[in-house]
Amino acid sequence: MSDLPLSGLRVLDFSQFLAGPLCALRLADLGAEVIKVERPQGGDLCRGLVMADQRMGADSLLFHIINRGKKSVVADLKAEADLAAVRTLIAGADVMLHNFRPGVMERIGLGYPQVAEINAGIIYGVVSGYGTEGPWRDKPGQDLLAQSRSGLVWLSGSATDGPVPMGVSITDIATGLNLAQGVLAALVGKLRHGKGALVEVSLLASAMDLQFEQFSSYLNGAQVQPPRSAVNGASVHIGAPYGIYATADGHIAIAMTPIARLAELTGIVALDAFADPSGAFARRDEIKAVLGAALAGETTAHWLSRLEPADVWCAEVLDWPSLERSGGLDALGVVQEVGAGTRAFRTTVCPIRLDGRTLRNPAPAPALGADSALLGKEEPHP
Repeated sequence: MSDLPLSGLRVLDFSQFLAGPLCALRLADLGAEVIKVERPQGGDLCRGLVMADQRMGADSLLFHIINRGKKSVVADLKAEADLAAVRTLIAGADVMLHNFRPGVMERIGLGYPQVAEINAGIIYGVVSGYGTEGPWRDKPGQDLLAQSRSGLVWLSGSATDGPVPMGVSITDIATGLNLAQGVLAALVGKLRHGKGALVEVSLLASAMDLQFEQFSSYLNGAQVQPPRSAVNGASVHIGAPYGIYATADGHIAIAMTPIARLAELTGIVALDAFADPSGAFARRDEIKAVLGAALAGETTAHWLSRLEPADVWCAEVLDWPSLERSGGLDALGVVQEVGAGTRAFRTTVCPIRLDGRTLRNPAPAPALGADSALLGKEEPHP
Protein backbone atom coordinates (compact mmCIF):
# COMPACT_ATOMS: atom_id res chain seq x y z
CA MET A 1 0.00 0.00 0.00
CA SER A 2 3.06 2.26 -0.23
CA ASP A 3 1.73 3.91 -3.40
CA LEU A 4 -1.52 5.11 -1.84
CA PRO A 5 -2.04 8.86 -1.25
CA LEU A 6 -1.76 8.76 2.55
CA SER A 7 1.25 6.44 2.62
CA GLY A 8 3.85 7.76 5.06
CA LEU A 9 1.31 9.48 7.30
CA ARG A 10 1.02 8.30 10.90
CA VAL A 11 -2.35 8.43 12.67
CA LEU A 12 -2.75 7.89 16.42
CA ASP A 13 -6.24 6.61 17.16
CA PHE A 14 -7.33 6.93 20.79
CA SER A 15 -11.00 6.48 19.88
CA GLN A 16 -13.29 3.54 20.64
CA PHE A 17 -16.44 1.89 19.28
CA LEU A 18 -17.42 3.16 15.80
CA ALA A 19 -17.30 6.82 14.71
CA GLY A 20 -13.64 7.57 15.46
CA PRO A 21 -12.36 4.12 14.46
CA LEU A 22 -14.33 4.37 11.19
CA CYS A 23 -12.53 7.60 10.36
CA ALA A 24 -9.21 5.92 11.17
CA LEU A 25 -10.19 2.91 9.04
CA ARG A 26 -10.86 5.13 6.04
CA LEU A 27 -7.47 6.81 6.50
CA ALA A 28 -5.83 3.38 6.75
CA ASP A 29 -7.59 2.27 3.56
CA LEU A 30 -6.04 5.28 1.85
CA GLY A 31 -2.55 4.25 2.99
CA ALA A 32 -1.97 5.83 6.41
CA GLU A 33 -0.28 3.93 9.23
CA VAL A 34 -2.89 3.85 12.00
CA ILE A 35 -1.80 3.05 15.55
CA LYS A 36 -4.52 2.38 18.08
CA VAL A 37 -3.61 3.55 21.58
CA GLU A 38 -5.55 1.26 23.91
CA ARG A 39 -6.05 0.73 27.63
CA PRO A 40 -4.02 -2.11 29.19
CA GLN A 41 -7.18 -3.64 30.68
CA GLY A 42 -9.27 -4.83 27.75
CA GLY A 43 -8.27 -2.20 25.22
CA ASP A 44 -10.87 -0.57 22.97
CA LEU A 45 -14.29 -1.28 24.52
CA CYS A 46 -15.41 -2.43 21.08
CA ARG A 47 -13.35 -5.59 21.59
CA GLY A 48 -16.12 -6.68 23.94
CA LEU A 49 -19.07 -5.34 21.92
CA VAL A 50 -20.32 -8.61 20.46
CA MET A 51 -22.91 -8.34 17.66
CA ALA A 52 -25.02 -11.33 16.56
CA ASP A 53 -22.94 -13.58 18.89
CA GLN A 54 -19.98 -13.34 16.46
CA ARG A 55 -16.46 -13.45 17.90
CA MET A 56 -12.91 -13.89 16.71
CA GLY A 57 -11.09 -15.41 19.65
CA ALA A 58 -11.60 -13.19 22.67
CA ASP A 59 -12.65 -10.18 20.58
CA SER A 60 -15.89 -9.29 18.83
CA LEU A 61 -15.99 -9.70 15.07
CA LEU A 62 -17.16 -6.05 14.92
CA PHE A 63 -13.84 -4.94 16.42
CA HIS A 64 -11.94 -6.79 13.71
CA ILE A 65 -14.11 -5.37 10.94
CA ILE A 66 -13.72 -1.75 12.03
CA ASN A 67 -10.03 -2.00 12.98
CA ARG A 68 -8.56 -4.09 10.17
CA GLY A 69 -5.15 -3.00 8.95
CA LYS A 70 -4.24 -1.07 12.10
CA LYS A 71 -1.58 -1.48 14.78
CA SER A 72 -2.08 -1.53 18.55
CA VAL A 73 -0.10 -0.24 21.50
CA VAL A 74 -1.21 -0.26 25.11
CA ALA A 75 -0.69 2.69 27.40
CA ASP A 76 -2.03 3.65 30.80
CA LEU A 77 -2.60 7.36 30.29
CA LYS A 78 -2.69 7.84 34.07
CA ALA A 79 0.85 6.46 34.42
CA GLU A 80 3.56 9.06 33.83
CA ALA A 81 5.97 6.66 32.11
CA ASP A 82 3.34 5.54 29.61
CA LEU A 83 2.14 9.10 29.11
CA ALA A 84 5.70 10.21 28.34
CA ALA A 85 6.01 7.42 25.76
CA VAL A 86 2.73 8.48 24.19
CA ARG A 87 3.92 12.08 24.00
CA THR A 88 6.98 10.88 22.12
CA LEU A 89 4.73 9.05 19.68
CA ILE A 90 2.61 12.20 19.29
CA ALA A 91 5.69 14.23 18.42
CA GLY A 92 6.14 12.18 15.25
CA ALA A 93 2.48 11.81 14.28
CA ASP A 94 0.53 13.59 11.58
CA VAL A 95 -2.99 13.00 12.93
CA MET A 96 -4.45 12.25 16.35
CA LEU A 97 -8.06 11.13 16.94
CA HIS A 98 -10.13 10.62 20.08
CA ASN A 99 -13.75 10.42 21.21
CA PHE A 100 -13.44 10.87 24.96
CA ARG A 101 -16.10 12.99 26.62
CA PRO A 102 -15.35 16.73 26.70
CA GLY A 103 -12.63 17.61 29.21
CA VAL A 104 -11.16 14.12 29.66
CA MET A 105 -8.11 14.56 27.40
CA GLU A 106 -7.49 18.03 28.78
CA ARG A 107 -7.29 16.59 32.31
CA ILE A 108 -4.87 13.92 31.12
CA GLY A 109 -2.71 16.58 29.49
CA LEU A 110 -3.49 15.60 25.90
CA GLY A 111 -6.03 18.27 24.91
CA TYR A 112 -5.42 20.11 21.66
CA PRO A 113 -3.52 23.11 23.12
CA GLN A 114 -1.28 20.71 25.07
CA VAL A 115 -0.67 18.42 22.10
CA ALA A 116 0.00 21.40 19.82
CA GLU A 117 2.88 22.35 22.11
CA ILE A 118 4.38 18.92 21.45
CA ASN A 119 3.61 18.90 17.72
CA ALA A 120 2.44 22.20 16.25
CA GLY A 121 1.63 20.64 12.88
CA ILE A 122 -0.62 17.86 14.12
CA ILE A 123 -4.20 17.46 12.85
CA TYR A 124 -6.24 16.81 16.00
CA GLY A 125 -9.62 15.19 15.41
CA VAL A 126 -12.32 15.02 18.08
CA VAL A 127 -15.66 13.20 18.11
CA SER A 128 -18.29 14.16 20.67
CA GLY A 129 -21.92 13.33 21.13
CA TYR A 130 -23.34 16.86 21.29
CA GLY A 131 -20.41 19.27 21.08
CA THR A 132 -18.07 20.59 23.74
CA GLU A 133 -20.49 23.19 25.15
CA GLY A 134 -24.18 23.40 25.94
CA PRO A 135 -26.58 21.45 28.15
CA TRP A 136 -25.95 18.08 26.49
CA ARG A 137 -22.12 18.14 26.42
CA ASP A 138 -21.77 15.44 29.10
CA LYS A 139 -24.53 13.14 27.90
CA PRO A 140 -23.42 9.80 26.43
CA GLY A 141 -22.76 10.06 22.71
CA GLN A 142 -24.29 6.87 21.35
CA ASP A 143 -25.89 6.33 17.96
CA LEU A 144 -29.46 5.41 18.96
CA LEU A 145 -29.56 8.21 21.53
CA ALA A 146 -28.32 10.75 18.98
CA GLN A 147 -30.86 9.55 16.41
CA SER A 148 -33.59 9.95 19.01
CA ARG A 149 -32.58 13.44 20.11
CA SER A 150 -32.13 14.69 16.54
CA GLY A 151 -35.66 14.00 15.27
CA LEU A 152 -34.32 11.53 12.70
CA VAL A 153 -36.54 8.74 14.06
CA TRP A 154 -39.67 10.67 13.02
CA LEU A 155 -38.78 10.65 9.31
CA SER A 156 -38.95 6.92 8.53
CA GLY A 157 -42.01 4.69 8.59
CA SER A 158 -45.68 5.58 8.24
CA ALA A 159 -47.83 7.90 10.34
CA THR A 160 -49.05 5.25 12.80
CA ASP A 161 -45.66 3.62 13.37
CA GLY A 162 -44.29 5.80 16.16
CA PRO A 163 -40.59 6.70 16.05
CA VAL A 164 -38.57 4.43 13.74
CA PRO A 165 -34.78 4.32 14.21
CA MET A 166 -32.53 3.56 11.27
CA GLY A 167 -31.45 -0.06 11.09
CA VAL A 168 -27.78 0.92 10.83
CA SER A 169 -25.63 3.06 13.13
CA ILE A 170 -26.21 5.97 10.79
CA THR A 171 -25.07 8.86 13.00
CA ASP A 172 -21.87 7.03 13.98
CA ILE A 173 -21.12 6.29 10.33
CA ALA A 174 -21.89 9.81 9.14
CA THR A 175 -19.82 11.31 11.97
CA GLY A 176 -16.83 9.10 11.18
CA LEU A 177 -16.95 10.03 7.51
CA ASN A 178 -17.37 13.73 8.35
CA LEU A 179 -14.30 13.52 10.57
CA ALA A 180 -12.35 11.86 7.76
CA GLN A 181 -13.33 14.67 5.40
CA GLY A 182 -12.29 17.28 7.94
CA VAL A 183 -8.95 15.59 8.60
CA LEU A 184 -8.19 15.31 4.89
CA ALA A 185 -9.11 18.97 4.36
CA ALA A 186 -6.85 19.98 7.26
CA LEU A 187 -3.99 17.94 5.78
CA VAL A 188 -4.41 19.80 2.49
CA GLY A 189 -4.48 23.07 4.44
CA LYS A 190 -1.27 22.10 6.19
CA LEU A 191 0.42 21.59 2.82
CA ARG A 192 -0.59 25.14 1.88
CA HIS A 193 0.17 27.06 5.08
CA GLY A 194 2.15 24.66 7.25
CA LYS A 195 -0.20 24.76 10.24
CA GLY A 196 -1.91 22.04 12.19
CA ALA A 197 -5.61 22.17 12.97
CA LEU A 198 -8.33 21.12 15.39
CA VAL A 199 -11.15 19.21 13.65
CA GLU A 200 -14.33 18.67 15.68
CA VAL A 201 -17.42 16.70 14.75
CA SER A 202 -20.42 15.51 16.74
CA LEU A 203 -23.13 12.90 16.39
CA LEU A 204 -25.87 15.51 16.72
CA ALA A 205 -24.46 17.88 14.08
CA SER A 206 -23.94 14.93 11.74
CA ALA A 207 -27.52 13.76 12.33
CA MET A 208 -28.81 17.23 11.48
CA ASP A 209 -26.64 17.33 8.36
CA LEU A 210 -28.20 14.03 7.25
CA GLN A 211 -31.57 15.77 7.54
CA PHE A 212 -30.56 18.96 5.72
CA GLU A 213 -33.37 18.70 3.15
CA GLN A 214 -36.18 18.06 5.59
CA PHE A 215 -34.91 20.28 8.43
CA SER A 216 -34.27 23.20 6.05
CA SER A 217 -37.85 22.88 4.84
CA TYR A 218 -38.98 22.97 8.48
CA LEU A 219 -36.87 26.06 9.22
CA ASN A 220 -38.26 27.92 6.21
CA GLY A 221 -41.87 26.84 6.68
CA ALA A 222 -44.38 26.81 9.50
CA GLN A 223 -41.91 25.08 11.86
CA VAL A 224 -44.17 22.14 12.62
CA GLN A 225 -43.15 18.51 12.45
CA PRO A 226 -44.00 17.24 8.93
CA PRO A 227 -46.54 14.41 8.98
CA ARG A 228 -45.49 11.06 7.56
CA SER A 229 -47.64 9.41 4.94
CA ALA A 230 -50.26 7.11 6.44
CA VAL A 231 -49.81 4.63 3.57
CA ASN A 232 -46.45 3.18 2.50
CA GLY A 233 -44.48 5.98 4.14
CA ALA A 234 -41.05 6.64 2.64
CA SER A 235 -40.56 10.43 2.75
CA VAL A 236 -42.24 13.20 4.72
CA HIS A 237 -42.00 15.64 1.81
CA ILE A 238 -42.38 13.67 -1.43
CA GLY A 239 -45.74 12.97 -3.02
CA ALA A 240 -47.15 9.74 -4.43
CA PRO A 241 -46.15 7.24 -5.65
CA TYR A 242 -42.89 7.46 -3.66
CA GLY A 243 -42.77 4.32 -1.50
CA ILE A 244 -42.42 0.56 -1.27
CA TYR A 245 -45.35 -1.65 -2.23
CA ALA A 246 -46.16 -5.33 -1.74
CA THR A 247 -46.57 -7.41 -4.91
CA ALA A 248 -47.87 -10.94 -5.36
CA ASP A 249 -44.42 -12.39 -4.60
CA GLY A 250 -42.36 -9.64 -2.96
CA HIS A 251 -42.02 -5.87 -2.99
CA ILE A 252 -41.30 -3.10 -5.46
CA ALA A 253 -40.00 0.42 -4.82
CA ILE A 254 -41.30 3.25 -6.98
CA ALA A 255 -39.79 6.73 -6.79
CA MET A 256 -40.83 10.00 -8.45
CA THR A 257 -43.18 9.29 -11.39
CA PRO A 258 -46.17 11.27 -12.72
CA ILE A 259 -49.37 9.49 -11.73
CA ALA A 260 -50.84 9.84 -15.23
CA ARG A 261 -47.77 8.15 -16.71
CA LEU A 262 -47.94 5.41 -14.08
CA ALA A 263 -51.61 4.81 -14.88
CA GLU A 264 -50.81 4.52 -18.59
CA LEU A 265 -47.98 2.04 -18.08
CA THR A 266 -49.62 -0.16 -15.47
CA GLY A 267 -53.14 -0.13 -16.82
CA ILE A 268 -54.51 0.73 -13.37
CA VAL A 269 -57.65 2.61 -14.42
CA ALA A 270 -58.43 3.83 -10.91
CA LEU A 271 -55.31 6.03 -11.05
CA ASP A 272 -56.88 8.14 -13.80
CA ALA A 273 -58.77 10.05 -11.12
CA PHE A 274 -55.43 11.38 -9.81
CA ALA A 275 -53.93 12.53 -13.11
CA ASP A 276 -53.59 16.17 -11.96
CA PRO A 277 -49.95 16.42 -10.76
CA SER A 278 -50.87 19.10 -8.21
CA GLY A 279 -52.51 16.44 -6.05
CA ALA A 280 -49.53 14.08 -5.84
CA PHE A 281 -48.63 15.32 -2.35
CA ALA A 282 -51.97 16.47 -0.94
CA ARG A 283 -53.69 13.22 -1.98
CA ARG A 284 -50.70 10.93 -1.57
CA ASP A 285 -52.39 8.51 0.81
CA GLU A 286 -55.39 8.05 -1.49
CA ILE A 287 -53.13 7.47 -4.46
CA LYS A 288 -50.89 5.05 -2.62
CA ALA A 289 -53.84 3.04 -1.35
CA VAL A 290 -55.19 2.60 -4.88
CA LEU A 291 -51.75 1.82 -6.29
CA GLY A 292 -50.88 -0.61 -3.51
CA ALA A 293 -54.09 -2.61 -3.93
CA ALA A 294 -53.46 -3.02 -7.66
CA LEU A 295 -49.74 -3.83 -7.41
CA ALA A 296 -50.46 -6.65 -4.97
CA GLY A 297 -52.28 -8.53 -7.73
CA GLU A 298 -49.23 -9.26 -9.90
CA THR A 299 -45.61 -10.31 -9.39
CA THR A 300 -42.68 -7.94 -9.03
CA ALA A 301 -41.28 -9.16 -12.36
CA HIS A 302 -44.57 -8.33 -14.07
CA TRP A 303 -44.51 -4.71 -12.90
CA LEU A 304 -40.79 -4.28 -13.61
CA SER A 305 -41.35 -5.52 -17.16
CA ARG A 306 -43.82 -2.67 -17.70
CA LEU A 307 -42.02 0.10 -15.84
CA GLU A 308 -38.29 -0.38 -16.41
CA PRO A 309 -38.40 -0.24 -20.24
CA ALA A 310 -40.17 3.13 -19.89
CA ASP A 311 -37.34 4.37 -17.64
CA VAL A 312 -39.58 4.66 -14.59
CA TRP A 313 -37.51 4.87 -11.41
CA CYS A 314 -38.35 1.56 -9.78
CA ALA A 315 -36.56 -1.41 -8.26
CA GLU A 316 -37.15 -4.83 -6.82
CA VAL A 317 -36.74 -4.80 -3.05
CA LEU A 318 -33.97 -7.25 -2.15
CA ASP A 319 -32.76 -8.78 1.07
CA TRP A 320 -29.08 -9.73 1.45
CA PRO A 321 -29.35 -13.32 0.17
CA SER A 322 -31.25 -12.20 -2.94
CA LEU A 323 -28.81 -9.30 -3.40
CA GLU A 324 -25.90 -11.75 -3.45
CA ARG A 325 -27.70 -13.99 -5.94
CA SER A 326 -28.53 -11.04 -8.20
CA GLY A 327 -24.93 -10.48 -9.35
CA GLY A 328 -25.36 -6.75 -8.81
CA LEU A 329 -22.51 -6.63 -6.31
CA ASP A 330 -20.04 -8.64 -8.38
CA ALA A 331 -18.90 -5.88 -10.72
CA LEU A 332 -18.22 -3.55 -7.79
CA GLY A 333 -16.08 -6.05 -5.89
CA VAL A 334 -17.37 -4.77 -2.58
CA VAL A 335 -16.50 -7.89 -0.56
CA GLN A 336 -12.96 -8.77 0.50
CA GLU A 337 -11.21 -11.50 2.47
CA VAL A 338 -9.21 -10.24 5.46
CA GLY A 339 -6.71 -12.18 7.54
CA ALA A 340 -5.93 -15.87 7.28
CA GLY A 341 -6.63 -19.13 9.07
CA THR A 342 -8.63 -18.73 12.26
CA ARG A 343 -8.37 -14.93 11.93
CA ALA A 344 -9.95 -14.85 8.46
CA PHE A 345 -13.24 -13.10 7.80
CA ARG A 346 -15.14 -11.43 4.97
CA THR A 347 -16.12 -7.76 5.01
CA THR A 348 -16.70 -4.80 2.73
CA VAL A 349 -14.00 -2.79 0.99
CA CYS A 350 -13.38 0.94 1.07
CA PRO A 351 -16.00 2.46 -1.29
CA ILE A 352 -13.43 4.86 -2.80
CA ARG A 353 -11.68 3.85 -6.02
CA LEU A 354 -8.43 5.51 -7.08
CA ASP A 355 -7.38 5.45 -10.73
CA GLY A 356 -9.68 2.51 -11.27
CA ARG A 357 -8.24 0.60 -8.32
CA THR A 358 -10.38 -0.91 -5.58
CA LEU A 359 -8.71 -0.27 -2.24
CA ARG A 360 -8.20 -3.56 -0.41
CA ASN A 361 -6.26 -4.06 2.81
CA PRO A 362 -6.05 -7.75 3.74
CA ALA A 363 -4.30 -7.12 7.08
CA PRO A 364 -6.44 -8.13 10.08
CA ALA A 365 -7.13 -6.07 13.19
CA PRO A 366 -4.30 -6.06 15.73
CA ALA A 367 -4.08 -8.13 18.87
CA LEU A 368 -4.17 -5.87 21.94
CA GLY A 369 -0.74 -4.28 22.34
CA ALA A 370 0.83 -6.23 19.48
CA ASP A 371 2.85 -3.18 18.42
CA SER A 372 3.77 -1.77 21.82
CA ALA A 373 7.42 -1.72 20.74
CA LEU A 374 6.45 1.58 19.09
CA LEU A 375 6.23 2.98 22.63
CA GLY A 376 9.65 1.64 23.49
CA LYS A 377 8.25 -1.34 25.36
CA GLU A 378 10.29 -4.49 24.88
CA GLU A 379 7.43 -6.99 25.19
CA PRO A 380 3.98 -6.84 23.62
CA HIS A 381 1.02 -6.64 25.94
CA PRO A 382 0.04 -10.13 27.14
